[in-house]
Amino acid sequence: MTDRQCQILATLVGEYIEQGEPVSSAWLAQRSTLGLSSATVRNILARLEEQGLVRQPHTSAGRIPTDSGYRLYVDQLLGARRQRQPLPEFVARLRRTGTVGDLLEHASQELSRASQQIGFAVAPASPSVRLEHLDFVSLDGSRVLVVVVATGGQISHRVIETSERYHSTTLAEAANYINAEFAGLTLDEAREAIVVRMREERMVYDALMRRALALARSGLAEVEPEETLHVQGASFLIDELAGEVADRQRTLETLRVLFRLIEEKHQLIELLSRSFEAGGLTVVIGSENLSPELRPFSLVVSTFQDGDRVGTIGVIGPTRMRYQRAISMVDGVSHAVTRLLESQ
Repeated sequence: MTDRQCQILATLVGEYIEQGEPVSSAWLAQRSTLGLSSATVRNILARLEEQGLVRQPHTSAGRIPTDSGYRLYVDQLLGARRQRQPLPEFVARLRRTGTVGDLLEHASQELSRASQQIGFAVAPASPSVRLEHLDFVSLDGSRVLVVVVATGGQISHRVIETSERYHSTTLAEAANYINAEFAGLTLDEAREAIVVRMREERMVYDALMRRALALARSGLAEVEPEETLHVQGASFLIDELAGEVADRQRTLETLRVLFRLIEEKHQLIELLSRSFEAGGLTVVIGSENLSPELRPFSLVVSTFQDGDRVGTIGVIGPTRMRYQRAISMVDGVSHAVTRLLESQ
């Protein structure tokens, strides 16, 4: 691309992000610092359209950027950006938080407030996740549902096939025994302690304890610490999308996808992890998302360090988001979170 094409494209994208309306060649000719006529600008726009960087929503309209046009615009921003330090009051607010979970919850709030989009933070899976309590539920036949609740709101279910039927009272007593003995241990510690207890000869003489330990061991066998998602600001994106009147049906479908992703946090974590793999700051625009559910949106994401573990923070917004603001905030917050975790 020529310098003139780059400048016209950047001006067009910036105006469309701010106004949400197709941008005409006449407006670009007036606002451009290149001193070009409307005819020359029209020729440049036609060339950009051939390259798949802009398009016309309908024949008589101006142009709007495509995802490829946004990509060139964002790449220019990334190439010219300087790492910005977070404002002192912002760091002070984060510093007042207690646990890592509190820190990331506040970080997602700050990102959402500053970017006017959805802010999120994904905490890496921690080996220190602890068993809160365990429940046994009798199902049909001789099957038992084992429900494991760990710190951080992590809940796991597993159905165990047993050789006998269990009464609900027996299962409740068995769960009470397990919780009294092992709640508060990390998942690994609980698994190891249960195996050790089962080897003790005196357990052979107590059928209830033996059954409880066997069920608990099976239920905990495949439970592993999970990543935790903190997400804030869905109302900002809803307000943004609700203002899009061009395609009401598409807007409603996008909102439905948004609500479902926020409700099913584990699925959103999986979709986010599919969309970006590189470390540092990453921008994923619309159709670049590997997950179809995320293609109506753009992501601005950065990683942070928690010891030797890596987490992610970022914002989710429409493709017509204010990228410069989002990039600056995500970059600054990720560095602030890393520094605060290092100081702890």
